[in-house]
Amino acid sequence: MTTEALPRPSSAGAWLLAARPKTLTAAIVPVAVGTACAHAAGGVVLGPALAALFGAIAIQIGTNFANDVFDFEKGADDASRVGPTRAVAAGLLTPMQMRVGMIASFAAAALAGTYLITVGGWPILVIGVLSIASGVAYTGGPYPLGYHGLGDLFVMVFFGFVAVVGTLWVQVQEVSALALWASIPIGALATAILVVNNLRDRHGDERVGKRTLAVRFGRRGAVAEYALLLAAAYVTPIVILATGAAGWPVLAPLLTAPMALLYLSRVARRQGELLNPLLGATAKLLLLFGLLFTIGLSLPP
Repeated sequence: MTTEALPRPSSAGAWLLAARPKTLTAAIVPVAVGTACAHAAGGVVLGPALAALFGAIAIQIGTNFANDVFDFEKGADDASRVGPTRAVAAGLLTPMQMRVGMIASFAAAALAGTYLITVGGWPILVIGVLSIASGVAYTGGPYPLGYHGLGDLFVMVFFGFVAVVGTLWVQVQEVSALALWASIPIGALATAILVVNNLRDRHGDERVGKRTLAVRFGRRGAVAEYALLLAAAYVTPIVILATGAAGWPVLAPLLTAPMALLYLSRVARRQGELLNPLLGATAKLLLLFGLLFTIGLSLPP
């Protein structure tokens, strides 16, 4: 466990630490990109867009709370942990407090979802139920997804396709080819964050039976996955332009390619705790890529 200065138990700072603010990039960016796709379709609607943003953040925080308590109870967050401090493992919040926080976060997401259902109909109900269920099942329940190597697929689907296309749907009630393409780089970069996390934790995860892809395929496999995800992210804007789904501004995210190559070289060389800065760096890459992608999708050809 890291030696960072810790907040007082049960304080607001403890809850903020448990919410993992740096991970919220993965909730915010897909909504921004989905809204840009709605703009391209001629139909940005502010109310549903803001509700989708609130719901996405609430689900992300609820998932973080669930991971915190369930990983602790499964023994994954023990004294040998090399990642950032986890609130329950550090004694900052009790398992019961974390469960209450998890339920409250998912309830807040459901509240936003109730409004979005009135706008987008039954597809939003399905998306909401599956998103919350997957947030719990990622590390909890009888078949935790993250413990069986399915975490990467979960992130790609829900932080890419579901979040981007769902945001478009609540605003224009349609699914466009542009949104489907735009989901790929966002989901890929969000998954890349998880890859760094799993690469860092692979030895500890293996000890407790957490069979992530980094455990199953080893260090080289995890680095190769990170490289493939980056490649998917940077090739997609070129494909979007080539198909005529958007104009030249869609290539704006390629400006971040040097950052991506730098991070790839560092991920390939580092291990253990030295990967912690790459976790935040990849999240920042997603944020910057997503910002430029949002602008590029919103501008006329």
